Amino acid sequence: MPSSVRAGSLKDPEVAELFFKEDPEKLFSDLREIGHGSFGAVYFARDVRSTEVVAIKKMSYSGKQSNEKWQDIIKEVKFLQRIQHPNSIEYKGCYLREHTAWLVMEYCKNFFLKTTPLQEMEIAAITHGALQGLAYLHSHNMIHRDIKAGNILLTEPGQVKLADFGSASIASPANSFVGTPYWMAPEVILAMDEGQYDGKVDVWSLGITCVELAERKPPLFNMNAMSALYHIAQNESPTLQSRDWTDYFRNFVDSCLQKIPQDRPHSDHLLNHVFVQRERPDSVLMDLILRTKEAVRELDNLQYRKMKKILFQEAHNEPQAETQDGDEVCVFREGGCVCGGGGLVPVVICSLHTVSSNQSGGSVTREMQEHEQDSELREQMSGYKRMRRQHQKHLMGLENKLKAEMDEHRLRLDKELESQRNIFAQEMEKLVKRHQAAMEKDAKTFNNDEKKFQQHIQVQQKKELSSFLESQKREYKLRKERLKEELSENQSTPKKEKQEWLSKQKENFQHFQAEEEANLLRRQRQYLELECRRFKRRILIARHNVEQDLTREELNKRQTQKDLEHAMLLRHHESMQELEFRHLGTIQKMRAELIRTQHQTELTNQLEYNKRRERELRRKHVMEVRQQPKSLKSKEMQIKKQFQEACQIQTRQFKALRNHLLESTPKADHKAVLKRLKEEQTRKLAILAEQYDHSNNHMLSTQALRLDEAQEGECQVLRQQLHQELELLNAYQSKIKMQTDAQHDRERKDLEQRVSLRRALLEHKIEEEMLSLQNERVERIRSLLERQAREMEAFDSESMRLGFSNMVLSNVQGSDTHGSPGGSGASQQSHHQGGSSTQQPWGHPVLAGGPPPWSLHQPSGGGSQRGSGVGVGGVRNSPQVMRRASTSGGGRSEQGMSRSASITSHISNGSHLSYT
Repeated sequence: MPSSVRAGSLKDPEVAELFFKEDPEKLFSDLREIGHGSFGAVYFARDVRSTEVVAIKKMSYSGKQSNEKWQDIIKEVKFLQRIQHPNSIEYKGCYLREHTAWLVMEYCKNFFLKTTPLQEMEIAAITHGALQGLAYLHSHNMIHRDIKAGNILLTEPGQVKLADFGSASIASPANSFVGTPYWMAPEVILAMDEGQYDGKVDVWSLGITCVELAERKPPLFNMNAMSALYHIAQNESPTLQSRDWTDYFRNFVDSCLQKIPQDRPHSDHLLNHVFVQRERPDSVLMDLILRTKEAVRELDNLQYRKMKKILFQEAHNEPQAETQDGDEVCVFREGGCVCGGGGLVPVVICSLHTVSSNQSGGSVTREMQEHEQDSELREQMSGYKRMRRQHQKHLMGLENKLKAEMDEHRLRLDKELESQRNIFAQEMEKLVKRHQAAMEKDAKTFNNDEKKFQQHIQVQQKKELSSFLESQKREYKLRKERLKEELSENQSTPKKEKQEWLSKQKENFQHFQAEEEANLLRRQRQYLELECRRFKRRILIARHNVEQDLTREELNKRQTQKDLEHAMLLRHHESMQELEFRHLGTIQKMRAELIRTQHQTELTNQLEYNKRRERELRRKHVMEVRQQPKSLKSKEMQIKKQFQEACQIQTRQFKALRNHLLESTPKADHKAVLKRLKEEQTRKLAILAEQYDHSNNHMLSTQALRLDEAQEGECQVLRQQLHQELELLNAYQSKIKMQTDAQHDRERKDLEQRVSLRRALLEHKIEEEMLSLQNERVERIRSLLERQAREMEAFDSESMRLGFSNMVLSNVQGSDTHGSPGGSGASQQSHHQGGSSTQQPWGHPVLAGGPPPWSLHQPSGGGSQRGSGVGVGGVRNSPQVMRRASTSGGGRSEQGMSRSASITSHISNGSHLSYT
């Protein structure tokens, strides 16, 4: 729930469901205060609906830190609603009235007090019940965080119950600084500095509770609460002081108080410990309850006798001596304990309501007085806890803010990378479509050029045929005229014979002309087929060249895109690295500042505590000085009484001596004897008076000297103790500072390692992608060349089947350098390569271990290469002459736009020159 919500607001439906709507004053009657503490007060009450006796814990959420108090109430109610176990206090409900929450719980009628330490069997029984409750909480990932004897209840049937879940955590692990100082585990004290903790902190607190039950108070209880925290955090674990306890008990306490949390057992494992599993009478807790009730009655009777003696004391009686301090009385109740020695121990529910009403009222009054006396120390500790929680909240808020910023930055970089990839995919898709369109356009152009080429040859052949026929006709006429002239000169030959000879000559000549015409048609047909085959071969070579150029352009485009993508990935990595280091520096700076503030607050609190202790000691000494006259008067009265007794004895002795002397002396000497006795008596009384004055003076001087020495000794002891606590605080803060610096160095090194590993993985990924792209490039080139080689082989095979050998085609091609397909192909290749004949083929780097398979350089002229018998097309389709274009994308696009016209012009020029 946000802290900005007003305390007591029920606008949130989830919060409103936690509280009942009825008026609690109408539901509960006979309210009697039975406990008092820092949270408020606890009351005995009776439910008017069922006449059931309940305990009501009233908690105010007004005044200072109202929102924080309201959040604590909500958290405690949620926690109580979730738990249901025989070893935990039963929750009845919660009501709201006038800025006060009425938390209604099960009423436990009995408590136990200690005038002497508990027996080991009693401690084992109490610990066993507490462990069962803790095992239940820990199995549901909950942490009590305030286990102590004051929060362990005993009911009338002898049932052990855990109570006071105001500091509990619903989730595990946790890292809040909560609990009572003397019972806190080290990892709770160092939670903000070293990380999180789990349910094992309750196991530590249970071990301290065992020491408390065994020795009447927890370890370090005579120390300042703040100093106790520093002592717990950096010193060794406490142990049982007495040697009278069994090894089972000592081993159990040592197991619970393992300093390292990983070495500390879980609560469910401790349930199998020999200490809690040993046989014990079933009535051990009932006997403890009965003994406690009897002790309470004796205490009440003692207090009654004291009051009766004070009230009925006669005015002339001797002054009453001060009551000597007896053993401390510790009352265990739900949520706290009351110790006669005072100390920082919260007080919550006073339980026994059946012993005596006077004791209940006196107990509550005593609790209120102790609460007022310890309010300053309690407020200091509350402020310290509040500061630690605020520091933790600020640090978590900063971490969440930086995490959100990191997620937003990462999302922005991912979007940028995805956008670039989409743009690249679109560009590649457009390029593929443009290549397909270019290939289709070139195919149409090639088909049209082939048709035009055939038509052109056919037209030329028709002209040649018509010219040949005309020449034959002219030759036939000339031949006929010459024959006629020859016949006319020869008059001797008969006319009939001339006619026959002439007809025969005509037939022979016509037959010769027909043969020549047939030969001409055959030659024309062969020439047409040959030229068409040559043209198709040139077209096939040109198409192969176009495919190679387009493939080269596509692969170069993919290579460029991949390079740009890798460059962006590296920029993103550097950006993330810079942001991570900046965030780490920000968090470490805030952590160092919070620790500095915490240490300053701890030092200020310790100095205030020192001043308060010195002030209390001075107040005590002033009271002793003020009370000194009463004590001196009492001593003087004792000396005076002794003097009076001595005077009375001396008077009796004088009377006895006088009577004896008067009886033994003559009557005439009686007057002188009496005078001498009177002088002797006066002298002795003067000696007694002098002794009386000397005794008084000696008593006064001795008493004042003793008082001064005692007070000076107390001051020295206090100064030494406070100095030790201050040194302990400085050592603790130095240790925390060193641990923080070490943690910062460790975090920085871990981040550097993560960044280095991420960079190495990124570079490895880039290398794999480049290698994959290179392999794909080689595979596509190989498959393209193999396909083109198969197409060329199939074309040549078909040509062989049609009667055209490669030698014939090559010789024919070699007859004219300018008009051959090789010349056209060389010109087209020069056009695509920008006139460069020394470029590395296909843009491949020269691999180690030998030259590349296409490392042959293309000759500058086409004629010398055509003599090899395979033509320029064959050499160009081989892997040795495939080269990567070095021109820019713009140049490639211009080449792609002019490719069709260039090929058409070359083919047309070559065809024209080949048959004219």
